[in-house]
Amino acid sequence: MTEPSIRIATPADRASVIDTVVAAFDQDPAFRWFFPTDASWSRNARLFVGALFDSRVASEATWLVDDAAAVAMWADPAAESLRADLGALDDAALARLAEYNAATADGLPDEPFWYLGVLATRPDRQGERLGRAVMEAGLRRAAATGVPAYLETTKPANVAMYERSGWSVTAESTIDSLTIWVLRHEGIS
Repeated sequence: MTEPSIRIATPADRASVIDTVVAAFDQDPAFRWFFPTDASWSRNARLFVGALFDSRVASEATWLVDDAAAVAMWADPAAESLRADLGALDDAALARLAEYNAATADGLPDEPFWYLGVLATRPDRQGERLGRAVMEAGLRRAAATGVPAYLETTKPANVAMYERSGWSVTAESTIDSLTIWVLRHEGIS
């Protein structure tokens, strides 16, 4: 198997990144909790992912593999906020995201950290370890800065996958029936 080509995303990658993330997160528990109906999903999912991308692309902390078959959107420790300007979303989605963010924030540290907000692989490319490749680019940068990395997930299978990659669960919270796990990684060299 050849090594995937990894690069930093540019604004020109916006549409392909949105396509990948929306396809990968179509049945994600958190995304479906944010946007619980098909109408809410249709109205908000692409806007949400686009806002996340827009808030992270300038910091050169979003990595892609190949033709955006996998993407890792990180927020660096200097980011003023882990969250994007989500004003384009409808009020119900904004309220659910605020509740989720509050639950997640309880598990995040007060000191600086790198935050892996999105790790996505197109469904037709899963199993090729592309997600791991783009994730590791951010982990290397975190290690180079001496700052730990954090992420959250709502999929139990993801917890085990992340643990195999060196992440450790540091907090757990629940909203309705949605469990949120916060994980930490010290970075790789």
